[in-house]
Amino acid sequence: MPFWSYILTALAAYLLGSIPTGFLAAKAKGIDIRAVGSGNIGATNAMRALGKPIGIAVLLLDAAKGFVACHFFAPLFWNWIAPHYSGLFVYFDKASPELQMRYYLVAGIFVVLGHNYPCWLKFKGGKGIATTAGVYLALAPWALLAAFVVFMLAALLTRYVSVASITAAIALPATVWIMSPDNLFLCIVTTALGALAIYKHKSNIQRLMAGTENRLGKKKETAT
Repeated sequence: MPFWSYILTALAAYLLGSIPTGFLAAKAKGIDIRAVGSGNIGATNAMRALGKPIGIAVLLLDAAKGFVACHFFAPLFWNWIAPHYSGLFVYFDKASPELQMRYYLVAGIFVVLGHNYPCWLKFKGGKGIATTAGVYLALAPWALLAAFVVFMLAALLTRYVSVASITAAIALPATVWIMSPDNLFLCIVTTALGALAIYKHKSNIQRLMAGTENRLGKKKETAT
């Protein structure tokens, strides 16, 4: 199997994920988003610091990074590299589902890592919720839908975006295990990404435990 196609897929996905959309959107407004609100470069802090239209744009772009990495990069690099290996070439869409999923998941893992740990910002990035959503829009849309419903319910009931995000990070792997128990690699990777998302919310968890995490709808709340 062409080893370099895995490497290039991972590298391209990481670089795409590392584009700091929230940081760039704020910089265009003359604001360092790292010095505003929670200091996070993700969509929630962007929405609170820059307004809803820009925040929604950042959210969609961060999600698009995950979708593009999986939906386009994996087949692109397979079809580019594989012909150079005599006797191994087969178009990506004709390859086995197991091989396709491996490439999709490599792209998915590294695009989220790029978003969470961008090399351009000293490896201090977002929390990966939107980018992970983009990955699973490409890989497991029904599981993503279930996680989104859980996210909305948690947000409505608690008024904490952080609680909703953490709950969705638990719901997504749980749903994948229920819906795709035979796809062990997908289940394991989804569980790992869910755990990473929860870990990235450690400061929010500390504020929740201290009773200082602010709710949705308040003017001076700390962004997630």
